[in-house]
Amino acid sequence: MGLGRLFGTDGVRGVVNVELDPLFALKLGYAIGTFFGEGSRILIGRDVRIGGLMIMRAVEAGLMSAGVKVYEADLITTPALQHSIRSEGFDGGVMITASHNPPQYNGIKVLSSQGIEISRDQEREIEEIFFTSRFRKVSWSNIPYDIIKMEGLIEKYTNWVISLVDKEAIMRKRFTVVIDSANSTPSLTTPLVARKLGAKVVSINSNLDPFFPSRHPEPSPETLKETANIVANIKADIGIAHDADGDRGIVIDDKGRIHWGDRSAAILAKFLAEKHPELPKKVYTAVSSSILVEEYLKPFGIEVVWTKVGSIDISYLMLSQGGGICGFEENGGFMYPKHLIVRDGTMKLALMLELLAHERRKLSEIMDELPKYYPIKTKIPMKREVALKVVEEIKKIYSNYRMITIDGIKVFGNDFWFLVRPSGTEPILRIMVEAKDESKAKSIVKELTKIAKSVAENLEI
Repeated sequence: MGLGRLFGTDGVRGVVNVELDPLFALKLGYAIGTFFGEGSRILIGRDVRIGGLMIMRAVEAGLMSAGVKVYEADLITTPALQHSIRSEGFDGGVMITASHNPPQYNGIKVLSSQGIEISRDQEREIEEIFFTSRFRKVSWSNIPYDIIKMEGLIEKYTNWVISLVDKEAIMRKRFTVVIDSANSTPSLTTPLVARKLGAKVVSINSNLDPFFPSRHPEPSPETLKETANIVANIKADIGIAHDADGDRGIVIDDKGRIHWGDRSAAILAKFLAEKHPELPKKVYTAVSSSILVEEYLKPFGIEVVWTKVGSIDISYLMLSQGGGICGFEENGGFMYPKHLIVRDGTMKLALMLELLAHERRKLSEIMDELPKYYPIKTKIPMKREVALKVVEEIKKIYSNYRMITIDGIKVFGNDFWFLVRPSGTEPILRIMVEAKDESKAKSIVKELTKIAKSVAENLEI
């Protein structure tokens, strides 16, 4: 195209009233409306982030000017909106969210009639419309008169989630569940599902607050220490922590240990392979996931298909290859094809409760079956063009190792692996390292950081 890029790894994101202001949102809404076409029915929603209402109204104006019929869900999680698009027969949707980004960010996701984010090619179509101002403006008489407010979508969504698990088995266990809703819209869905499944629910960070006063919107071992302490102290069976729009779910076991998404997904994959023997014995995950996934699942005859980082790429690869058991990311995203081929933190909790009900063991005991690796994650502020140069340098240095280069560079050693890649949503270089020896993991991080800083310094000269 050569005209510029708007979409990153997952949608369009920017600092509110800087990169993402009402004029930008209006123009992008106009481009989205032109893409879908006059008469299309589009469902729009938002999470609690600052500027969400302002951006939503601007996008709605652009959609209506292109002749699109706008239906509004307002405050909702991304997975609940995605389910509603498909179940209610909409032509597409727009979600106003920046997911896990810091509080000053917001964003715009465009969704297909299947509820999945539109494809990369479709993103480029919208970008071309945006940059060339090739908008389709309908006549005054064809502008939709009103925005239709949608009611009851969350109730329908939560009932659907519950219908996909063994409700009776879960209810018999009377689990105690800690739910950290990140001060955003997951507080409208996950506690409701857990209560309907007979759990005693302890909700924290459940009040809606766009400033995210309790913790950073990204759930991780660094941001969830207080939540993990609560899980352990009250002897809960499980804890789950979301990001701002609810498509991620980081699991905490009964001992208060925080588990990255690839770990919890691995044990879920084994369980779902037994539950659904008719499904292809494949799981799909991004290169950011640990090699332990292969080690754990291979003995059960389950193949691991590696993808680029980004739930969109996982979704469309699963579709093109005829599906599988599940798709997942180390950040807590989990896709259950019987539900939707999109990330859903609420669905993940329901499945984890079903697993615990059938296993009749503590979550900590199940998690201890996984191979042991010591993970370290870090990031370095860096422009994307510099980060790409760092990746090329590391390719040269580690050229004798097995590697995957579909997104940055992932290198495999006998007792370690690492991934170095530019972020798709922020100007940073991400470094992920795991080794079976903690000191080795630290040593590799130190070496990779040294290489990255050396490349950056040389480019500045």
